[in-house]
Amino acid sequence: MNVEIGIIGGSGLYSLLAESADISKETKFGKPSGNISIGKINGIEVAFLPRHGKRHNIPPHKVPYRANILALKEIGVKRIIGVGTVGSLKKEYKPGDFVVFDQFFNMTNGRDDTIFDSDSVAHVSTAEPYCSELRSIAINSAESMKIKMHGKGTILVVNGPRFSTKAESRFFSASNMDLINMTQYPEVALAREMQMCYLGIGIVTDYDVGLEGEPGIKPVSFDDIARTMKENEAKVKLLIGEIVKKTPNRQSCICPRSLEGAGATINL
Repeated sequence: MNVEIGIIGGSGLYSLLAESADISKETKFGKPSGNISIGKINGIEVAFLPRHGKRHNIPPHKVPYRANILALKEIGVKRIIGVGTVGSLKKEYKPGDFVVFDQFFNMTNGRDDTIFDSDSVAHVSTAEPYCSELRSIAINSAESMKIKMHGKGTILVVNGPRFSTKAESRFFSASNMDLINMTQYPEVALAREMQMCYLGIGIVTDYDVGLEGEPGIKPVSFDDIARTMKENEAKVKLLIGEIVKKTPNRQSCICPRSLEGAGATINL
């Protein structure tokens, strides 16, 4: 099997592939979050993996990130589209907007965040963690479809599953973070270790704990997230389809060379 494009998603994307066949994988880090579905989008074969399991029963801090990335790598995936909901820490990122991340800031703890933790060590650069080529394709695709897309954004990643306190959210905003999420790390970093391209797309669902000076904007609830995601479900699927259609073989990005000078090589 050699499926080059993989999609990792959560709520709203479980029915992304109209027709698919599921395969079960086991990696040296155990099983991934669920079976990998293989199907076609716009005539192109893709793999889909549910980040939180098909029943959405795996919390963010328990997602088997290493097994997920390795399972996709082992079936031939070279480029990953990671989709998830995000909270906004700035007024200009409005609920319903889409964002292509360009930076992350990790504030998680206790997560297994490297594949190279036994036979070798890899010091991989994540100075520019997201694939430049895929980011351009996503931005151009959204523009052609008239989808409100922010072309960059720094995503702060917290452990979850609880939402932030007001004090935490104020601190994050004051630190110039744009968005908040619970799953981007270590997913994107592990993809970089495996020399895979990674595109992170966020759907803004809320304003975290609200906005200072805007008493009508209330703190987030899971119902808010589910409702906003449901409202944008069709749009997300169309955007993914357009990105998949426009994605070429890897050409100009640094992702395939991420282990050069890192002190380790992949030995699967």
